[in-house]
Amino acid sequence: MQTENSTPETPPEETKDTMPSLEEMLRESELKAEEHHDAWLRAKAETDNVRRRAAEDVDRARKFAVESFANELLAVKDSLEAALAVESPSVENLRDGVDLTLKQLVAAFNRFNLHDIHPMGEKFDPHQHQAIQMIESDQPANTVVTVLQKGYRLHERTLRPALVMVAKGKD
Repeated sequence: MQTENSTPETPPEETKDTMPSLEEMLRESELKAEEHHDAWLRAKAETDNVRRRAAEDVDRARKFAVESFANELLAVKDSLEAALAVESPSVENLRDGVDLTLKQLVAAFNRFNLHDIHPMGEKFDPHQHQAIQMIESDQPANTVVTVLQKGYRLHERTLRPALVMVAKGKD
């Protein structure tokens, strides 16, 4: 008869069957490690492909960024060539042609947010103007009195500052 404190003994064979051997555990771990390594290699390859495609896209965008602007300028070039092709143009015809060509160019500039900086009478701004000289004037100090060359701005960025003469302050 069995006492309450005693436990039935488990035969050693049953313990062996329920617990995997070290070799089996090692094989399972090696298989899992191989699967993880394979997944890692695939993820790395995919990342490299995405990176390469992104670099190609950036290169293509940089290379062809001015394509639509260049297409707009082709009409301007065609107009200038047509003006030069006329055998005996009158001064009025040349002037009219140049005026129309300038309008084409201004329209192309406007479509791409390229605008003039013509600061006559404005306060001097070193971000948009380049002062060449300070001159005596009735204008308040640091006011643009003369514009020697217009500047240009692309969106909010100054491409070329306007060359200006600025009023000196009265002593």
